[in-house]
Amino acid sequence: MTKADIVENIYESLGITKKDISDVVDSVFEIMKDEILDKNNVKISGFGNFDVKVRGRRIGRNPKTGVETVIEPRTVVVFRPSQIFKEEVNA
Repeated sequence: MTKADIVENIYESLGITKKDISDVVDSVFEIMKDEILDKNNVKISGFGNFDVKVRGRRIGRNPKTGVETVIEPRTVVVFRPSQIFKEEVNA
C-alpha cells in the first residue's frame, strides 16, 4: 500500500477532497518522522509502537569470507504491533 492508496481509501470513506486528505496524511507522517528523529517513541493506540533503539557496538562477520569486523553503534526504529493488532492479524 502506498501513500496514494491511503489517500484514495480515505477519500472513498469520507468524500473530502483528495488534496485536503493528502495534506493531512503528509502532516501525520511528518509529525511521526520528526518525533522519531528527535529520538521519541511514537505510540498509536490499537496499532502499535515505533520505538527508537540504539544498537551498541558489536563484532560482525562477513559471511562470504569469514573476516570479523566491528559494527559501530547505530540508531534504529523498531515497530512493535499492539496486542489488538496482533490478535486481528492472527484471527
